[in-house]
Amino acid sequence: MTGIFGLVTGIVFGVLAGPFFRTRAVDRGTPDPPRPDSGALPPGIAEVLSALPSSAVVLDSADRVLRASSAARAFGIVRGEELVITELLALARQVRRDGVIRETDIEVAVRKFGPDATSFAVRVAPLGGTGLVLVLAEDQTEHRRVEAVRRDFVANISHELKTPVGALSLLAETVQDASDDPEAVRRFTDRMQTEASRLTAVIQDLITLSRIQGAEPMAEPTRVDLGAVVEEALDAVRMPADAKGIELVGSGAEGVTVLGDEGLLGTALRNLVANAVAYSPKNTRVAVSVGVSRTSVDISVADQGIGIPQQDLERIFERFYRVDAARSRATGGTGLGLAIVKHIMTHHRGEVNVWSKEGSGSTFTLRLPRPESRGAEASRNTDRQEAAQ
Repeated sequence: MTGIFGLVTGIVFGVLAGPFFRTRAVDRGTPDPPRPDSGALPPGIAEVLSALPSSAVVLDSADRVLRASSAARAFGIVRGEELVITELLALARQVRRDGVIRETDIEVAVRKFGPDATSFAVRVAPLGGTGLVLVLAEDQTEHRRVEAVRRDFVANISHELKTPVGALSLLAETVQDASDDPEAVRRFTDRMQTEASRLTAVIQDLITLSRIQGAEPMAEPTRVDLGAVVEEALDAVRMPADAKGIELVGSGAEGVTVLGDEGLLGTALRNLVANAVAYSPKNTRVAVSVGVSRTSVDISVADQGIGIPQQDLERIFERFYRVDAARSRATGGTGLGLAIVKHIMTHHRGEVNVWSKEGSGSTFTLRLPRPESRGAEASRNTDRQEAAQ
């Protein structure tokens, strides 16, 4: 904000001072040019302000708005010829009186943009003794939202790592105290192995998420056989599925290929199938089916499990979000699986959708562009580039 403000005010001062220095250079014997009228905007200022991405307002000596950017009006900072934010108006008057640049943060309730207030970082400065005051307001809402997400992530990962590490520490002390009881030692070491596996799973999911998050879509994807991907995903969960009497079924994947990263697509499908098995009751069915349309290839994972409440459907792809935290930890879930799935699909220019109803199960669908569609799109882009040259 400081760098942008310095650049802007420098340009504005340059515009204001330009006519003065040009006049002095032409004829040093003429009197100084008159100061700009405080009720008029000097030439060139309007063009500078119109190019700013932030909200910009110029006030005259009577607190009347001489110029306001479209952003300032859209956010409700300016209405007509009035600066309607009382706090900003008071700040502008102080700056006009003493010529000292001031900064502050404000919250503006903007009804048209939703129920939450918009956060602004504000700087107010005088404009070269003209009686004019420049107000710059930079929207900080997205920045603060990202900061809040980062803080939540740090808090969540600290909790997720602290839980198994703390359990391992306590179990190690217990094993030491029970060193003369082989049965107790065996029981506690089994628990230690469980907690160590949970810790390993969290770390591995974090590594996977870090690797794919924010990555650009693949420039040179390879052709992936979905039959092999589906079979590998089903094999990975066959033992826990058999333990619960869950039938695993795969269909429609033979001979179907997509363009992408086979390892990442396998990770996404394994996560969905593992979730389906973990959240399904005994003696039910989990089905993986592949369907091909004109523009896409859909991989669906359907279960007959407990389902997801409607209010949770929009949040299930958030990192560490759990519909039922106790059940998730009991099944060994890290809370990162669906976040990983979402980022993998973004990486492949695809999407993941979910249908669910409590008590009736869930269906997650991975939708990928067909190789022919992607090739046609690339061909059209090439044609457009060649025509533009």
